[in-house]
Amino acid sequence: MGHLLVIVSFVSALVVAFAYWKAAQTQLQPALEAESTGWKRFARIHFAIHSMAILGVIGILFYLIYNHHYEYHYVWSHSSNQLPIYYMISCFWEGQEGSFLLWIFWHCLLGGILIYTNRKWEAPVMTVFAAVQAFLTSMILGVVIGQLKIGSDPFILMRDALPSPIFQTNPNFVPEDGTGLNPLLQNYWMVIHPPTLFLGFAMTLVPFAYAFSGLWLRDFKAWVRPALPWAIVGAGILGLGILMGGYWAYETLNFGGYWNWDPVENAVYVPWLIMVAAIHSMIAYKQSGKALLTALGLNLATFLLILYSTFLTRSGVLGDASVHSFTDLGLSGQLLLYLLFFTFLSVVILALRWKAVQAAMPAGKSEAKYGREFWIQLGILVLCLAGLQVLAATSIPVYNVIFDNLGLSLNLAPPEDAVGFYNAWQLWFAVGIALLSGTAQFFWWKRVEDSQTLQRTLVPPLVITLLAASVVLAFGILQNLSYILLFTAGLYTVTANVFVLVNLARKSGLKLTGGAVTHIGVGLMLIGILFSSGYSKIISLNRTGKIYSEEFSTETNAENVLLWMNQPIQMQDYRVTYKGDYIAARNFPHYIRKTALMPTDDPYYALALEEVSYKGKVYFTRGDTVHLFPENTYYEVEYRDAKGRIFTLFPRAQANPQMGLLASPDIYRKWGSDLYTHVSSIPDPTVERNWGEMKEQQVRIGDTLFLNDYVAILDKVHPIREDRLMQLTANDAGLEAEVRVMGENRIYTMRPRFYIKDGQPATQSDISQDLGIRLTLRNIQPAEDPSATVFTLGVNETQKDYIIMKAMEKPLINLLWLGTLVVMAGFGIASVRRYTEFVSMRNKQME
Repeated sequence: MGHLLVIVSFVSALVVAFAYWKAAQTQLQPALEAESTGWKRFARIHFAIHSMAILGVIGILFYLIYNHHYEYHYVWSHSSNQLPIYYMISCFWEGQEGSFLLWIFWHCLLGGILIYTNRKWEAPVMTVFAAVQAFLTSMILGVVIGQLKIGSDPFILMRDALPSPIFQTNPNFVPEDGTGLNPLLQNYWMVIHPPTLFLGFAMTLVPFAYAFSGLWLRDFKAWVRPALPWAIVGAGILGLGILMGGYWAYETLNFGGYWNWDPVENAVYVPWLIMVAAIHSMIAYKQSGKALLTALGLNLATFLLILYSTFLTRSGVLGDASVHSFTDLGLSGQLLLYLLFFTFLSVVILALRWKAVQAAMPAGKSEAKYGREFWIQLGILVLCLAGLQVLAATSIPVYNVIFDNLGLSLNLAPPEDAVGFYNAWQLWFAVGIALLSGTAQFFWWKRVEDSQTLQRTLVPPLVITLLAASVVLAFGILQNLSYILLFTAGLYTVTANVFVLVNLARKSGLKLTGGAVTHIGVGLMLIGILFSSGYSKIISLNRTGKIYSEEFSTETNAENVLLWMNQPIQMQDYRVTYKGDYIAARNFPHYIRKTALMPTDDPYYALALEEVSYKGKVYFTRGDTVHLFPENTYYEVEYRDAKGRIFTLFPRAQANPQMGLLASPDIYRKWGSDLYTHVSSIPDPTVERNWGEMKEQQVRIGDTLFLNDYVAILDKVHPIREDRLMQLTANDAGLEAEVRVMGENRIYTMRPRFYIKDGQPATQSDISQDLGIRLTLRNIQPAEDPSATVFTLGVNETQKDYIIMKAMEKPLINLLWLGTLVVMAGFGIASVRRYTEFVSMRNKQME
């Protein structure tokens, strides 16, 4: 049924494209108006069929994931029995087919909105939409014709996808569990980040379709007004999706930042830059009638760059150059065809209409230096150059593939230090953007005709900026010249746009302030990026003079500290102590110490060895079954600052069999900076702990003994009346010893047990990972006087647990996150204004 619906969606998309094409061809001919209306009605019906088919495909695929139908390869590859439902949602779009479905779904929704909000442009715009949908649905078609494979079927069965011998002997074999979701994607941001990002992808199609339709129908001017609100909303949503990805990286990955100039990151960043430039070109065109060719070209280029980024991400051309590109499913040729088809159409129609577009633009001299359009076009140029620099370097693997296919050898290598390479270029573009976004706003909203007016306008924000920058420089924080310029430029754009914001709000309220608010956010972001990245301070320096391992890099050995369990060390201004391993469990609001649990044969379940409580509420008693979350070992690290204030972090590190050590940080947030902590190395959990030879000690109640250099006292031994772990019967008996151990920082109580079960002696050791001790109650020599009873305790000792940890301070990073919120607010204000203008104009035309 799912595969049938995919075929229906593909065929119906082709039908819709043809029907709307016929409607567009006839709508400009009054004599054929009735025929055009009929084609539109026919197209709407089939677009509804297409949308319902896509909803059916999505519903069936999620049903299979939710109900663990592992006979399907997609379900087995991305899901598992233990995943919570919200991560099952992430499973849906983890793979290529699911992410294509998400993209297609958004196009269905946006297409429906376009049909019912702008009937004038319905036919040409929806022709483009349906053509794109046909290409996208072909990506999940899963049809093989001879040697030609069209798309990857999300409903392919395991026996057809994997050449495993087990399917030859038992074709109906169904695995009991799936491979599960990538541990790094088991984060709440992965539930909301991909849908937001793909909605941004989808929204780039709307201005593209309007621009293409304007060229197609030779209506070179009218397309801008309906396209502009969509472009602003689309840029806001795409930017939000990118920022969500950055925040996910900051919270989940351990490279200590939020942007790593990964090729896949770059492939999304570049279209966003060009989309922002396109918005400014459309605004300039609406104001003066100029920059029309720029507006058309940039709107077409934005969508084409999205297709190019899709090709980079999914074709396998990046190889090992990106850490989070999709695996190649053999669709590279199909993706390339998709890209080339729309690139060819765009180039051809723009070339054919080039002279006509120029003729439609008002004649006149180029903009003077005091003209508003001159400054906005200068900003567009800087944005495009910034995007071009990133695009050129990111495409190096593509150049190599092209030359290889031509029989030539290029062998260009991507930048070894990608962060340093891109930062060195993008910093200067950021300075230019900051200066222009401050200055151009004055030219846009004020009539600047001569140098005197210019001085009166710019001197106040410049003076305030330079005074504030001088105060900061006086503290000696900023010393690098490029950093000083970026800080001053960011401060200037904030100051200048605050002036503009106040002036506009006073005259017209908030409705015109979207641009000023957005630019203020950009300035705050630049300052936050400068300090949090350029002045990030590592505080976990190895000052012992020893290396931890020859297998570690020089950086790891130098920038990490070794923390033994319960052995505090001084780390800059903090006294730091590693206090133990914890695990997360269902129906428990915090983390449970691993020593409080006894593993079972099922790694997702454990038995409570003691009462487990949180904030005075008991959640589990001894013997209860505890349902554990997968991939979730946390390490308690206690910080004590110079003033005696204490806070605790729980960084995660999971030894994944396929991916190695996966570390996720924990962050202590302050207004001025974040303290960012992650685990770099742990003892290999696959290697069994090496316990020393057992040493027996015979003691009586109240006696003192030594356990691994710790002083301990046997406080008491009492009978066990009930024990769910051992399931004692009336004929069984048990004793529990309570041994008080004086640790470095606190007192521990160890409880070894001795049983007579079914007439046979049995023991249950108590293990303290903190102390490196395994204590066993081996024997009992009773006496008439209970105080004379001798108890034999067996003691095994081992090396205490440790972690190797990195910590850094990231100053003023909250300015970055504050700036992102301000930017989004600015896009929101601008979107409301432009949509209101569009609706008002449409209503006037209808009247």
